[in-house]
Amino acid sequence: MSELASTPPAPMRTRILRSAVRLFAERGFDATTVQEVVADAGVTKGALYHHFSSKDDLLYEIYGSIIGRQQAELTAIAERGLSAAETVREIVVGVVQSTADNAEEALVFFRESHKLDQEHNANFRADRRAFHEHVRTVIERGQQSGEFSAVVPADTVVQVAMGVVNQLPLWYRPDGSKTPRELGTEIADFVLAGLRP
Repeated sequence: MSELASTPPAPMRTRILRSAVRLFAERGFDATTVQEVVADAGVTKGALYHHFSSKDDLLYEIYGSIIGRQQAELTAIAERGLSAAETVREIVVGVVQSTADNAEEALVFFRESHKLDQEHNANFRADRRAFHEHVRTVIERGQQSGEFSAVVPADTVVQVAMGVVNQLPLWYRPDGSKTPRELGTEIADFVLAGLRP
C-alpha cells in the first residue's frame, strides 16, 4: 500500500478550515460562499454547520486556532519560572514562529477580521487583550525588579512588539532568507534592547 493511500484523510473540521482559508485568501470573505467552501472541502453543508454556526464563525475560528495555540504556549512558557528577559524572549520567538507557520491564516484574518459580527469581534478583542495583558504582566514584573528599564510603559512595549508580529503576515515569505526562529530572535533582541536598564 502506498504512503498516500495509508494516510488517513484530515479530520472534517480541519478540511473545512483549510478550504475556507484558501478561498478567503484567493477571493476574499465576502466573495466566497458557504457552498464554495463546502464544495472545496468535499463535505456537505450539514457537516459544515455541524462544526461552524455561520461563515462568521468560520472566519473567527481561523484566528481562534492560532490564538489558542499561542495562548497555550504562553502559559507553558510562564510556568517555566524563567527570568523576565528569558520569558519575553521565549514569548516573542514563539509568537513570531507560530504566526509565520500559519502566515496564510493570519493574513486572511488580518485582512478580513473587520467583517466579523459584533459578538465574534468582541471575542477576538478579548482573546487578544488577554494575550497582551499576560505579556504586559511579565514586562511589569521585570520593570519592578529592575531587570528592565521603566522609561517606556509596559503597555507601549507590548503594543510595539505585538504590532510588529501582527504585520508579519503582510511581509513574511516562507522562502525568504530567514527562518521564523531567526526572525523571532531578532525581534526579541530588538524588544529586549529597548528594555535594558
